Amino acid sequence: MRFDRASGVLLHPTSLPGPHGSGDFGPEAYHFVDWLVSAGCKLWQLLPLAGIGPGNSPYMSNSAFAGNPLLVDLAALHTQGWLDADDLTPVPGLTDEKIDFALMYPFRMHRLAKAATRFASAGTAAQREDFERFRIEQASWLGDYALFLALCESLNWKDWCEWDPALAQREPVALAAARESHAERIHFWQFCQWCFFRQWAALKAYANGKGVQIIGDTPIFIAYLSAEVWANQHLFELDAAGRPTVVAGVPPDFFSATGQRWGNPLYRWSAHAKDNYAWWVERVRRTFELVDIVRIDHFRGFAGYWEIPASEPTAVKGRWVPGPGEPLFKAIAKALGPMPIIAEDLGVITPDVDALRKKFGFPGMRILQFAFAGDAKDRFLPHNHEPDTVVYTGTHDNNTVAGWWCTATDHERHMARGYLATDGHDMPWTMIRSAMSSVADTAVHPMQDVLALPTECRMNYPGQESGWWGWRFQWSQVQPWHAGRLAELGRLYGRA
Repeated sequence: MRFDRASGVLLHPTSLPGPHGSGDFGPEAYHFVDWLVSAGCKLWQLLPLAGIGPGNSPYMSNSAFAGNPLLVDLAALHTQGWLDADDLTPVPGLTDEKIDFALMYPFRMHRLAKAATRFASAGTAAQREDFERFRIEQASWLGDYALFLALCESLNWKDWCEWDPALAQREPVALAAARESHAERIHFWQFCQWCFFRQWAALKAYANGKGVQIIGDTPIFIAYLSAEVWANQHLFELDAAGRPTVVAGVPPDFFSATGQRWGNPLYRWSAHAKDNYAWWVERVRRTFELVDIVRIDHFRGFAGYWEIPASEPTAVKGRWVPGPGEPLFKAIAKALGPMPIIAEDLGVITPDVDALRKKFGFPGMRILQFAFAGDAKDRFLPHNHEPDTVVYTGTHDNNTVAGWWCTATDHERHMARGYLATDGHDMPWTMIRSAMSSVADTAVHPMQDVLALPTECRMNYPGQESGWWGWRFQWSQVQPWHAGRLAELGRLYGRA
């Protein structure tokens, strides 16, 4: 599917300013939408909106369908009467510069729990009716999700395969007893999702009303410690006890000499095929209820994926295994029709990956930071771009452009100076201009590059399990010329 020529900014909501330790769906998010409009941007790209997992990564969520409760605007809960004014006072240590997850998480979750209790006892009839309607609409996943998290809490977050066998294997009598004994926490987790979905729906409607579309992000794999793996064990490569036999990752590459062992359980694609990929159809359907365009992470895994024995500590001893390929996307297209999907086609891209992407008309990705390591034939160089692609200066997994330029090789520096006709003094904006001028229909810039920020502000470093995902910006860093310059480039290159 061809996209209209446009540009946008990559910024996860947690990186927004705000008083409660991380960005959320509060007033600053609406202000950011207004800023995008002033910058002539029609797109706001996010990372996954799901809850965070190990290492605070949004790509290791405990659910493929649930939203991240940490994004709920606490001030809105105060307006509803479910929190006191004192509850909004930040605790010492919550800073504007970076997320301290060890402080932020308990601060927000404690207040969400208080709000849930207040709602349970003092919610209005209309609010209760809306809550019940939400539970019915999301019944296909919400009940399992809320019970799963209630059990995880009570069992100290042990892997679910280590639970009592009756619970691990989901025997009906054991599940019924668990729902009764954990009813209060089940209500809490459902309340959090209700707040998330209603607040996000309002924010998305505001953005769409301003002409801004939302690009979401769907990881190909999901975490082992997730409600969906527990609830759909037959769809994953697990042994009789529920333990993964093989896990996901990528082979050794630019980022890591031993590859990346992500640890996600792999899909049992034969089981998915038997029911015509119904779980995937539902996943994609639910994602498009939240966003306008979907970026599918690690798209190459649908053509072929790196399978690592679960017993291996690194990704070195893996192997390539064929993915589901065309049948999966034919089933999704039959159920949902044409879909505005961006295929993250980075890494080891073989002809079958390109063929699969082009078969369904999914735009691929071109990263300018990767463009200068080779010669004029490099597919990331703008003169080799195609219209049905999305060009980025960098992604959440890259260094910032300023940081990349400081560590670039001599060859990259020489190639970039000549190609971009620059002495390198303003590489972030030189690269933004190059992206905007590309024939690629879509150009997206991380907010860090708009602000020309250094390495310390990168969002993630692939292969490093901790210390990331915490970057935040402040409005004091944003000057009027930032929006003005983006708007002018958008006008010059037909993206306004």
